Parts: sequence; C-alpha cells; structure tokens
Amino acid sequence: MADNLRQPLTDYDLSQPLPPDASGLRQGLSSYGDAHFSLFLRKAFIKALGYSDDALSRPIIAIVNTYSGFNPCHANVPQLIEAVKRGVQLQGGLAIEFPTISLHESFATPTSMFLRNLMSMDTEEMIKAQPCDAVVLIGGCDKTVPAQLMGAISANKPCIHLVTGPMMPGSHNGTRIGACTDCRNNWARYRAGTIDIEEIATINDELAPTSGTCGVMGTASTMACILVALGLMPLKGASAPAVSSARLRISEETGKLAVGIVKNELKPQKLLTRESFLNAIIVLQAIGGSTNAVVHLLAIVNRHPDVAAAITLDTIDEIGKHTPMLVDLKPSGDNYMTDFHNSGGMQALLYELRPLLYLDATTVYGKTLGELMDSTAFRPVPRNLPGHCIHPFYEPLYPCSSLVVLRGNLAPNGAVIKASASKDRRLLQHSGSAVVFADSADLARRIDDPSLEVTAESVLVLQNIGPIGNPGMPEAGLIPIPRKLAARGIQDMLRISDGRMSGTAGGTIVLHVSPEAADAESAFGVVKDGDTIACNVAERRLELRLSKKEIQERIQERIRQDRARKVTQIHTRGYLGLYLQTVGQAHEGADFNFLTAKGS
Repeated sequence: MADNLRQPLTDYDLSQPLPPDASGLRQGLSSYGDAHFSLFLRKAFIKALGYSDDALSRPIIAIVNTYSGFNPCHANVPQLIEAVKRGVQLQGGLAIEFPTISLHESFATPTSMFLRNLMSMDTEEMIKAQPCDAVVLIGGCDKTVPAQLMGAISANKPCIHLVTGPMMPGSHNGTRIGACTDCRNNWARYRAGTIDIEEIATINDELAPTSGTCGVMGTASTMACILVALGLMPLKGASAPAVSSARLRISEETGKLAVGIVKNELKPQKLLTRESFLNAIIVLQAIGGSTNAVVHLLAIVNRHPDVAAAITLDTIDEIGKHTPMLVDLKPSGDNYMTDFHNSGGMQALLYELRPLLYLDATTVYGKTLGELMDSTAFRPVPRNLPGHCIHPFYEPLYPCSSLVVLRGNLAPNGAVIKASASKDRRLLQHSGSAVVFADSADLARRIDDPSLEVTAESVLVLQNIGPIGNPGMPEAGLIPIPRKLAARGIQDMLRISDGRMSGTAGGTIVLHVSPEAADAESAFGVVKDGDTIACNVAERRLELRLSKKEIQERIQERIRQDRARKVTQIHTRGYLGLYLQTVGQAHEGADFNFLTAKGS
C-alpha cells in the first residue's frame, strides 16, 4: 500500500520532468504552460468522481459509449459497458467511458452515411484528446463501426471493437421474419397488392422484436464479421445475439483483451497489415456481405498510411474470383444471424476458409490468426442440424464473386453489384432501354405512374443520389419495381444508380457508379430515356451504347449548364458545406480528402 501512496508524489516533483511518452493520466496534458500543474489540476478534477491514487495509477481503458434513445440497435450498450468494465478490472486496468456521436440508419436525415465521416472525426479527436492507454469501441448500427475504425486508425492508439450484436427474428403466420430483408420483401408485396394494409401493419410489429442490429447479413452483420477477420474483435464477437448472456461474456472478454493490447502495444497501424485487409475481403466475399462494406473498407484502408496504396476496388473483385460464398443468410440465402451463430459463427467460417486466409496476420489476442485458430477449442457443428447455414468450402452456396466490380464507359472508376443477391440471374447479362429518374424526388413522383413507359426488359436508372448529388449517398439504390409491373408478378429488374442500397436488400442492382451523376464530366449523368445500357457481370462490363463523341457532346453541354450549382456548393455553410467541398467518390470510400492518410 505504501508504494501506491508514494508513487503519485513523483508527479509533483518539479525536479523530475514528465516523460514525453507518458501513459495513463500523464499523457496528452492540457496546455497550461506548466506540465506538472496540468497534471496536478487533472488529478484534482478526476478525484471529484471518487477515484483513488491507486486506481489512477493503472492502465486506463477508455470505453466509447454510443448509447442513444434514437438508436434501438444500441439499446444494450449500458449493459455491455458494465461487462467491459468488469473485464478491464479483472486484468488490473481502470475503465472510463466517454460518449461520442451515435448513428442509426432510420433516424438520421438525409442518411446516416452523411454523418459517418463526422462520427469518425468525433471518435478520432476524442481518442487523441483524452488520457487513455487503449480504447474499446462499442458500435453496431451500419455506419458506426466503420466510422469508429476510421477514427481509431487515424488516432492510432491501441483499440479493440465490440459490436452490440444482432437482434432475434420475429414471427408472422408461423414464418420467421426479421429486419430488414423481410421489411423490404413484405413492403414489395404490399406495393404489389398481394397483402393488405392490416397485414402489413401486423408484420410491422414483428420485424424488430428485440434490440440489436438487423438479424440478416446486412451492413451491420457484415462489418461485425469483417472486424473478426481483421483481428480486431474476439472470434465469437460477430454473431452472438444482442439480448444473450453470450454477448455479455464477450463484452467481459473484450475488457480483458483491452488491457492486453496496452501491454503488447498493438496500435491499429501496427496490427493491421495488407494481409489483415485481404482476410477481411475474403470474409466479405464468403459471407455474401453488404455492398456498403465495399465503400467502408476502402475508406478504412485509405486511413492507413502503409496500406492505402495496396488495396483498391479491383482488389475486392480479384479476391472474389477465387472465394466461394459459404454462408446461407438473407438476402443472398434463407437464414438469419441466429442460425449463423448456432452453426459456429466466425470460428466455423474461418475454419472453412483456412486454405485462403493469410494466417500470419496479427490479432488483438497478441497471436497470429493461425496461432489463434490452433489454440482455440473448436468443434464443428453437425451439418444436418436444422438451420445450419455454413457450407463446406468445396460445396459453396455460390461458386465465387458474390460481390463484383463492373467497369465501362458508364462507370470508368467502377461500380458494384451483389451478384449473389440477384433474384433473376438472367439479368446478370442483360441489355435494355433506360428509364431515367433524375433524382429521388423524380423517382417518387413517377415510378408508379400508370403511363410510365416501362417494361420488364427496361433498365431503371436513378441519377444524383451519389456522395454529392444527394449528400450522403442514401440507400435509395433499391429502385422499386413500378407498381404496374409488380402487379403482374415482376420481382426483379436491372437497376442502376450512383447511390447505395441497404445490405439487407436483394435484386439485380448496380450501385456506387463512379464518377457519380453530380460530377459534370460523368457519363452516368447524361444518360437519357431510351438509351441502351448493357450489363455483363461475367465480363465485368457496364456500357452505355453510345459513341464516345455523342457522350462527350452531352457532357460539354451539361458543363455549360452546371456552373450555377457549383457556386451554390461553394457558399453552403456548416457541415454540409464542408461535406460538399471535401467528400471523395465511392471508389475511394467517400471519405473527406483531408482525413485520408495522404491528406487533401
């Protein structure tokens, strides 16, 4: 006890300078011109919270609190924080929580993606500003996890992730349903007139029966699996339900590991290598993950000074050509995250993917991925059990390339399609006449007009929902089937946009067209009704069947008409003004240029 009492007195010894690489409370002192006084003042104020000198001498593990009354995906965060604190304390650390922005897809206008970069800035600056030796990042809903990882890589303090976990499925007429694939499927049935208003209201009560993230392989579940593949989360951390005791045990383990990453000095720029990201992409393709994860991964990669140039959009496509899709979950399959968890979760999937994985990649356990897999007790779940949804490596659900990158004169910088989620595989090689909607408002106004000139062979095109065109690149890329076609039983059409769609959605849908329509020199921005568009997934091609001369003439005419909009953007105030002037295109992750590793 005497040692604990004497040690802090050295903080006030003016003859002993404070070390520049200080840890704990000594790091990142406020600027008063006198470091010893800064530390003296800091200790005086934190003791107002009841901390002892003994407690304050331990490794400080910060816990990011993203609880919000507007975020049902994060409703269990208070419980998770308590479990993390327990784990930290069991390993001799001191856990201190702090809040950041919390984002939920359905409670952010115009879209949570608009605020992802702001949340990343909040996370980065708060990690750097506060005296912590490591940080536990608690996230869940779609954009929170990538925002936290982007900020953490830039801040470069040891970090570990904890997700809130997926919700449980509900039930309607004896059939399991769950957010949010079944939200979209049933809404499409309602639009087509096959179910009535009373039934859709009843279904609404069952789609999200518990707290947690969407219970299918949407963006939240995809990012959770990617975190495990990156080595930033416990092996079982991706799939345990939000409302389970397993989720709390994982939280406690996360707290223990957080103290360990301080001792091992596992900063994200050291832990994450090119091989770590290649493992993440392998898992992304194998789970039939969300198209949103492509944008997020590229943004995350571009925050890392040593990896940014080594991973591009083409890397994702190349890995896909050799990676089978093994997980049978909606929207590409039939099952839910609870089934994935009960089938062995990420442990079982990594076991199947072992021939492809880079096993020397480091993890938060202080071991390589290969060492971790070898040292962790794992018994495969029998495949004949109900709900088993992880296919063997040599018997895949989809042979390869669940996510495909397309290029051509319509998308010279690339576009993305989730081929495994196509409802009509014939459309993966299709050409048709374009039916063009100028923006979301135009789509809402005309899509169900009985006089709309559209057939099942048409190609639906939605412009100006890219990063700049509709700030935040909203999830409007799931263009509805026109009601008059839906009433005839048409369930899928080739649809193209410069925006995103929810990871829970399915269909033959080309997304993230780059450069976006709002770019004055974008060919996608000059597509007109009646133009022929050809898509060939096998050949990775997306073409506008016009001559180069005709496309350039249209672009030049558009540039002449575009100057007024540019002036308006320059004079926009606040965060929107910052966003419009600095956001990048989808093929680079739609991050702010000044936040990337290479800077603006």
